[in-house]
Amino acid sequence: MSALTVEPVPGQGQGQDWDDIVRIWEETDAPEGCKVEIIEEIVTVSPPPSKDHNTTAELLQRRLYSVIPEDWGIYQTLGLSLPGRGGIYIPDLVVAPRAVASGPGNTVPAEEALLVAEITSRSNANHDRVSKVNGYAKAGVELFLLLDPWHSGRPTATLYGEPEGGTYRVLETVEYGRKLTLPEPFGLVLDTGVFPVS
Repeated sequence: MSALTVEPVPGQGQGQDWDDIVRIWEETDAPEGCKVEIIEEIVTVSPPPSKDHNTTAELLQRRLYSVIPEDWGIYQTLGLSLPGRGGIYIPDLVVAPRAVASGPGNTVPAEEALLVAEITSRSNANHDRVSKVNGYAKAGVELFLLLDPWHSGRPTATLYGEPEGGTYRVLETVEYGRKLTLPEPFGLVLDTGVFPVS
């Protein structure tokens, strides 16, 4: 899965207004299943995820549903806005209070998310490993789970948390096959051995 940037319009990247960038994002006519995001003020389009990617998201979602309260939801296409960071991200999974996710508009402020999970793809893993880690930390997302089946030939799961001053602390990193603990309010021991390795 590779990300493509939308052809720049005159002025993009040269002081273009955030509202113009959001308008381009909203009007991008991508094929069904593609993910359209704004990453560092650039509109990107990624093709639909692989079967292994979808299976990983489904397995994680199934485990999260066993521990979240009834008034929280798990969303696969919820847009998170990070206007101070020049972004609208569409994480692979977002856990957020249902009342927040069902409000008006096309996006939710990223800081409202209780947990965000991203699953890397071979061709655009650096968006998740670098840009999104920084973006979510600066937005104040409490927990960020990075599932990285493409990490140097050794698939890893990394849990980031305690955002402070725009930076995360790495709470735990494990290779696939080991267990990772999501702290309260989740209190979930996650067996990463169930996730497919591409």
